[in-house]
Amino acid sequence: MAIPMTRLGGGAFNHSPSNDAEAEYDRLRDLARAEAAKRNSCFDRAHQAYERGDGAGAKALSDEGKRHAAQMDEYNKQASEYIFRENNAVDRVADDTIDLHGQFVEEAEEILERRIRYAQEHGQTHLHVIVGKGNHSANHVQKLKPRVEQVCRELGLQYATEENAGRIYVNLQGGEAVMPPLPHQPPTQHGGYSSGHQQQHGHQQHHYQQQQHHQQQQQQEQPDEIERLVSKFFKKLGDCCTVM
Repeated sequence: MAIPMTRLGGGAFNHSPSNDAEAEYDRLRDLARAEAAKRNSCFDRAHQAYERGDGAGAKALSDEGKRHAAQMDEYNKQASEYIFRENNAVDRVADDTIDLHGQFVEEAEEILERRIRYAQEHGQTHLHVIVGKGNHSANHVQKLKPRVEQVCRELGLQYATEENAGRIYVNLQGGEAVMPPLPHQPPTQHGGYSSGHQQQHGHQQHHYQQQQHHQQQQQQEQPDEIERLVSKFFKKLGDCCTVM
């Protein structure tokens, strides 16, 4: 059975989802995106208030923006947990496999680190990590694979790209990443070594469009220069005067 984990999630589906499942995932990510837009608007208006010398107004808008940011994080967390359960159901992946399809990069990093530690603690020797080929991402650039490789390097683990370029084999014992011979399996069978099956599901036409997902991620994860300016402003105010 798949290893149960907390605060885990996924993104684009690795299979043909039901309309309800896809709609729920889209709903949560859209709510997060809307909160991100409200956050950015608040911080922008806070900066404008700061430029006008309205310290009290700037602080109120900054606080409101932080509340929207917290709500954005909560919706993204719910979406991440929801889709992880969908993509890593017991009838879709094997014990030695984890699917990170559609995760935001930071989400995928947290999930993978937890899974690796859990697997090592329970004596697992290897892990197949499904990251996708990036076919639906902007410019077909893989976003998750470089971060997965970085995590492996930081943990001192050897890894190798599998025959299916959307999968990475990780040796959890610290040795060279050499995959064992693949057992024969029917093409429709689910399992940790069934890369052809995962590849087929990874490109179903019912997938959530990852390009939109990538654009949403950029909007939500962009650096908040405005918030930094506002924070600096309030620190300066605290050092010299009281805001009325």
